[in-house]
Amino acid sequence: MSARRTDMHRLQEMVRLHRMGRSGRAIARQLRLGRNTVASYLGLLARADLLEGEADALPEVEVLRSVVAEEEPDEKPRQQTSSVNAWKGEIVRLRERGAGPTAIHDWLRLNGEQYTGSLSAVKRLYRGLELSDGPKATDVAIPVETEPGEVAQVDFGYAGKRYDPSRGVLRKSWLFVMTLGFSRRVFCELVFDQKIETWTWLHIRAFEYFGGVPRVIVPDNLKSAVIRAAFGVDDEIVLNRTYAELARHYGFQIDPTPVRSPEKKGKVERDVKYVKGNFLATWESVGIDADRVALRRWVTEIADKRRHGTTGRVPAELFDEAEREALLPLPRKPWEKVVWRKARLHRDSHVQVDGSFYSAPWRYLHHELWVRCTPFVVAIHHGDERLWTHSRVSRGKRSTVEDHLPEHRRDLRHRSREHWIARARALGGEVVRLAETIFDSDDVLLQLRKVQQVVTLLEKYPAERARAAAKRALHFHCLEYRSIKSILTKALDLEPLDEEPERGWSKGSRFARNPTDFLFPREEMTHADRR
Repeated sequence: MSARRTDMHRLQEMVRLHRMGRSGRAIARQLRLGRNTVASYLGLLARADLLEGEADALPEVEVLRSVVAEEEPDEKPRQQTSSVNAWKGEIVRLRERGAGPTAIHDWLRLNGEQYTGSLSAVKRLYRGLELSDGPKATDVAIPVETEPGEVAQVDFGYAGKRYDPSRGVLRKSWLFVMTLGFSRRVFCELVFDQKIETWTWLHIRAFEYFGGVPRVIVPDNLKSAVIRAAFGVDDEIVLNRTYAELARHYGFQIDPTPVRSPEKKGKVERDVKYVKGNFLATWESVGIDADRVALRRWVTEIADKRRHGTTGRVPAELFDEAEREALLPLPRKPWEKVVWRKARLHRDSHVQVDGSFYSAPWRYLHHELWVRCTPFVVAIHHGDERLWTHSRVSRGKRSTVEDHLPEHRRDLRHRSREHWIARARALGGEVVRLAETIFDSDDVLLQLRKVQQVVTLLEKYPAERARAAAKRALHFHCLEYRSIKSILTKALDLEPLDEEPERGWSKGSRFARNPTDFLFPREEMTHADRR
């Protein structure tokens, strides 16, 4: 019966009241128990000869517990026996392997013969096993005592929606808090995002607010700080590269909070709740700028001046007394804004950064690269190898290095007539005339691709041969790429060219008849005329 669970100290009080002559009804009313429960216990204690005696000489708790334990039934009533008790061995085995109640229930549904238990039953038995095991050493939260200037904890908390004057809309806002572990002094700020640029800016603002830098920063596992968290002691922690550079510049170390262990940064967790429950709960938002001013005033006049519940000291006083001088000094050189980003090299051999495009060697096509961005340069890396450093260009512009493109295709990106005429001019006047003739050969269809092919072909030969081939092509009006290539491959450009005045009316027709063929008898024509 449920009365057996009554606290032993309550049983002591029941004995005392009985010895004082109180009735069962009065005892039940005073101890807030049922009359049947009181009667049951009084009967049990009477059989053990524990009801009689002086009111101030009560039986010991251990004696009462032993009497009650003797009356406990060996087997629980049927309605208190777990419906999954028959599978207790399997539940214990799977629990030791790390499976949770839901996973165990699903496994039993698939593999347990005649299993009809419920998930709730598995959870109750699972919880009972945890209670029977008792607490583990890892369940204990060890209070960490920090020295002045040693540790600061940082975290974000949702702060509701606020008006953004730059966009003219309401946006989600976030509360950033940095708490010094020794004095409990805090820095707070309201922001609209948790990007890495915002994350580093908030740290710099906090360091300047405190006038120094803590030796260790304990962040949460957000992507602005930790790219890959450690799930075990031997797992590797991968820090955000921007955050790592910030740490090197200011001289602090980073100690990320273990996964799913918010209690490891309990100081800042409590401060986030404190700010949300005090300032944010009472301040009616009017806009991000006004809210920031009000938050700074609240921190200075309220948060820093309160008596802290754990230290028993005023944070501002304890900071001035012991922690200010213990902080690392601010670096003399200001932080140059640096942002590391992942980028993919696209088909055009360029990565996109802030709407601009920067080239990298084409052999890294479709590779994931790292880009280190500052206000003035963009450096592209593959792993630890720096591929190239570009100067910043304006949005929509390209910074292209010719050697980053395939050798036989890089020239095709130039689309202007002037560019290819200039390339032809480097080979000689004949090549220029050939390129211009090809461009002008059709007043509707652009002949750019043909000129690109011809000029690129001629650049592969010595300038003398290029000029000779162009001269021969013009003489016979051979403007096709395959014809000019045939002249070079058959070395026809090395043969002498008969400088005969060009006949205007037959221009463009290689095999047109000479007008003299129609003016003189055939037997009077010379060999030159026939040609």
